[in-house]
Amino acid sequence: MKRILIAVAIAAVSAGAANAQDAEAGAKKFKQQCFTCHDVGPTAKNKVGPELNGIDGRHSGTAPNYSYSDANKNSGITWGEAVFLEYIKDPKAKIPDTKMTFAGLKAETDAQNVWAYLKGFDAEGKPKAK
Repeated sequence: MKRILIAVAIAAVSAGAANAQDAEAGAKKFKQQCFTCHDVGPTAKNKVGPELNGIDGRHSGTAPNYSYSDANKNSGITWGEAVFLEYIKDPKAKIPDTKMTFAGLKAETDAQNVWAYLKGFDAEGKPKAK
């Protein structure tokens, strides 16, 4: 019984470490692919694209002081992992007529890692408690 409990504890710690690694990899990919147009964190500002603080659970087209396309404002999307992963592969396929010109993150792992990074920020850009 002790061995089973130890194995479960090790698996839980390993899963937590994997999530942290995913967010770290997501931060790197975000800086490589997204940062030119989007910002996140305590000093985030709208750029060519909106700031992405608090994106998890936010309705599309609602970042303050950003001029969204009508397509984005009227998409009815509430951002969550599944929607983000579908969207980020091909933004124009998910929201036709969006202003976003990004071709997409084609690698599922990259998209998952970026989501792990982004969902770690609350609406004010503060890191969420783990």
